[in-house]
Amino acid sequence: MKSRKNIVFLGMMGSGKTSIGTLISKKLNLEFYDTDKLIEQELNLSIPKIFEKKGENFFREIEEKTVINILKKKNIVISLGGGAFLNKNIRNEIQKNHFSFWLKCNEETIYKRIKNSSKRPIANKLNKTEIINLSKKRSKIYSKAMYSINCDNLTKNEIMKKVINIYETH
Repeated sequence: MKSRKNIVFLGMMGSGKTSIGTLISKKLNLEFYDTDKLIEQELNLSIPKIFEKKGENFFREIEEKTVINILKKKNIVISLGGGAFLNKNIRNEIQKNHFSFWLKCNEETIYKRIKNSSKRPIANKLNKTEIINLSKKRSKIYSKAMYSINCDNLTKNEIMKKVINIYETH
């Protein structure tokens, strides 16, 4: 297989980036990387602990280095953390050289999926209205992805088929 662009998933926490990325990497026999997991492994701390002990600014600096580094690989599938695509350097690299897919879910769906998760340090501090507002605000930047897939009424398999169809025909 000739060298292909990477498949990069972005979107709100709880949108399914990791689960869809895992499915697609298996189906296409490509390596899968979850950037949040890479950061946790590198620092030997969970994302909430990193936020708690070192702060969000520290996390975002590590996130930028980690994402830019992993994007140098070829023929891989990547799941970004919810805030990674907001970083201009990350966004520019992805827009220029990779297939990006925004897994778009409505705010209510996102809220239901993340409201009780202790693994999401930003969501833990927000109420429902604030999570909905965060989702709307981030959507303006997520919309700059190459492709957008509205996931609200689709199964994981249907989402996977859409992504693979786009990837294989471009």
